[in-house]
Amino acid sequence: MAKTATLARRIETEDTGVAVLRFRSGAIGVIEVTMLTYPRNLEGSITILGEKGTVKVGGTAVNRVEHWAFADYDDDDKLIDSASTNPPTVYGFGHEGYYRNVLAVLRGQAKAETDGRAGRKSLELILGIYESAKTGRDVPIPLARH
Repeated sequence: MAKTATLARRIETEDTGVAVLRFRSGAIGVIEVTMLTYPRNLEGSITILGEKGTVKVGGTAVNRVEHWAFADYDDDDKLIDSASTNPPTVYGFGHEGYYRNVLAVLRGQAKAETDGRAGRKSLELILGIYESAKTGRDVPIPLARH
């Protein structure tokens, strides 16, 4: 289920939106977005709250691990500090690696790390959010194929 609105800008699209997601497991998630943060963009973040662990990855480019706590220890937890970065811009460091992979694929030197199926899942979620905001109804994902 989603709601979007154009609240404070004279533009042809929305400047604010919220979506509530229900996963197959029964978990519930929320996506929130706004372009109305004064005086500038504060951050993007992904937070996962669970009964056996909590994680928040945030910062301007969603590159900084801000919280990482689990009931059970795992040796991979030691790698978190090396994964946490604080890039100088909202674009972070991810674009450079992506473009390197695209060039290597075009040269026949590597396999694509991101394919059309992954892109389709993202697009389907976005289209489902827009459809729900338009109709005021829940929209199941994957979208029905016509």
